[in-house]
Formats: sequence, C-alpha cells, structure tokens
Amino acid sequence: MSGRNWTTRPETDADVAAVRRINLAAFPTAEEADLVDALRADPAWIPGLSLIAVAADGEPVGHALLTRCRVGEEGPALALAPVAVLPEHQGRGAGSAAIEAALAVARARQENLVVVLGHPAYYPRFGFRRASQQGIRASFDVPDEALMSLALHPDRPTPTGTIHYPVPFGV
Repeated sequence: MSGRNWTTRPETDADVAAVRRINLAAFPTAEEADLVDALRADPAWIPGLSLIAVAADGEPVGHALLTRCRVGEEGPALALAPVAVLPEHQGRGAGSAAIEAALAVARARQENLVVVLGHPAYYPRFGFRRASQQGIRASFDVPDEALMSLALHPDRPTPTGTIHYPVPFGV
C-alpha cells in the first residue's frame, strides 16, 4: 500500500525495535512504547493490524496499531492506539498513511467498529465521529469530543455500550 510519499505495510518481527523507537520518539514518556510491547503479548493482538509507514529509504517512520476490544458485553471492536510518527516526519502524512492502511486491512478482514481516543480535529478526516452519537462510551472520564468511533461497514449493526479495552491499557 502506498500513500503520497509513504509505503505502508504490516509490522514484521524485524520491525519490533523500529516500532518501539518510533513510539519512544513520538511521546514524552515510554508509556505508549511499553503499551505496544504489552499488547504484542496479549490476546488482543491481531497479526497484520500493526501497520508501519516506511520512507523511501526503507526506514520505518510511522506506526498505527489496532487491537481487539469489546463494546458492550458482546460487541467485537478494534481500538486504534497508539499512532506515532518520528518527530522529523510529523505533519507529512506518515501517520495518516499508517492509519488509512490499518483501517483498510481491518475493513478487508470484515471488522466493523473502530474506537479511538484522540484529537477531535484530527481523526474525523478518517471518518471518525463522536462515539456518544453511536451509543458508545468509555469507563473513565474523557471529553466527549475526544472519544470517537468509526463503522467500517456502515450497513452492518454496531454494538453500543461501554468500551472494554485490553488489560494492558490499564483502564
């Protein structure tokens, strides 16, 4: 898969260190990098749904991760978190390319619902909207506009209720 200047592909075992480096560089603490490592060892991990954006020289520069979560008691969903880009490549579309690739893979796998807790001005460009409008909520306090969801197959029903994140999220 290719974006403007980015090639995207699923993470491989050879990319684990690069994904950690991207997350360490993109965030002020190691929390997100540690989360990715913990999710890799969790049943919520779905092979093929950790996507990287690669620069023309082959260097991984962006990362987007989808893992299994539930909405309500029975509803399968995916959590988009974290999304990270090396600081020197931020604002150039690498993160968008990784997100679009991850959503495309999830859609092709017949996944339907994706939730994200993030910047309300960024994620709507991918089709996300306030989760509360779809009857979805978090189990912790979060600004309504920051919790968003996306139905990848809008003709199919989506679950409603509280999001149950994988254990490594700590919520």
